[in-house]
Amino acid sequence: MARSWGRLLAKIAGYGILVLLVLTALAITFTVGWRPVIGAKKRALTSRKFEPTPARMQRGDYLVHAVMHCMGCHSKYDEKANPPVLASKEGAGSVLFEEGGFRLVAPNITSDPETGIGKWSDDAIARAIREGIAVDGSALFPVMPYEHFRHLSDEDLASIVVLLRSLPPAHSDLPPNKIPFLFSRLIQAVPHPVTAPVPEPDKSTPAKYGAYLVKMATCSDCHTPLNPKFQPIPGMEMAGGNPMGGHVNSANITPDASGIGYYDEALFVQTIRTGSVRARKLNSAMLWWIFRNMTDDDLKAVFAYLRTLKPVHHVVDNTEKPTQCKLCGQKHGLGDRN
Repeated sequence: MARSWGRLLAKIAGYGILVLLVLTALAITFTVGWRPVIGAKKRALTSRKFEPTPARMQRGDYLVHAVMHCMGCHSKYDEKANPPVLASKEGAGSVLFEEGGFRLVAPNITSDPETGIGKWSDDAIARAIREGIAVDGSALFPVMPYEHFRHLSDEDLASIVVLLRSLPPAHSDLPPNKIPFLFSRLIQAVPHPVTAPVPEPDKSTPAKYGAYLVKMATCSDCHTPLNPKFQPIPGMEMAGGNPMGGHVNSANITPDASGIGYYDEALFVQTIRTGSVRARKLNSAMLWWIFRNMTDDDLKAVFAYLRTLKPVHHVVDNTEKPTQCKLCGQKHGLGDRN
């Protein structure tokens, strides 16, 4: 009798484990998906090469140094200066963040064959930029904004690869990333292969081309506040409030009166060129010192796009004492007035 009860309990326990496994599988399928378990999506590398034409070199130089601020991460800067001053060889990499067991490193992207990307194929570089997969097949931490760059046109991608190939080799011994286990698994769900052609951006109106430039400049990563799950807060696109370090929060750049509704095109261009809104200086966390290298026409296109955004009333003032804001969930100047 005792043996029968034992068999029955074992059978019940077996069914319980089976049910638990099924429920776990369903939970994974309908939440984070299976990628954190089985690894990131990736495509095989191809043998494609990008011809280094003068036009591509010029376009790549412009995108890298004026729009996509690649060197802002992949080089060391003296941030005590305003604007920051280059403090290393360009593209030699930099430790972006280190605290406790967490370290994020922007790697060497020069042509150095040992510590840079000198041995990477053109397609390996292209895959890393747009798809978030390194040459060894590992997923890049999405502080590298490949989710934005997947919309980079094929020709602009080729231009950037050509420019990176031209960077003088710089040997740099950087420490490896240290990413806690949970994060290292969750980021496996972020990369997605780009298998279809990506056309040239729509330049039929300044605003449409401005939308492309804003995406490549990753403006929303700073100016759209995030919830505790690091997801954009619905209805708060470009409304500011994200902490940028040093008691600085990103500004509201929607056309609301609490944002940049009082700007005109000339003031916007002047602000990016000079790093000052009339007498008020911008913090260097706002990468005006990179974006000032954009052409007038492109800055005007960016402004035209920003004018199409939904106005969001969200007061952010870094000159005032930080207080809790119920809209963005952060502490920032005049947060209690929202």
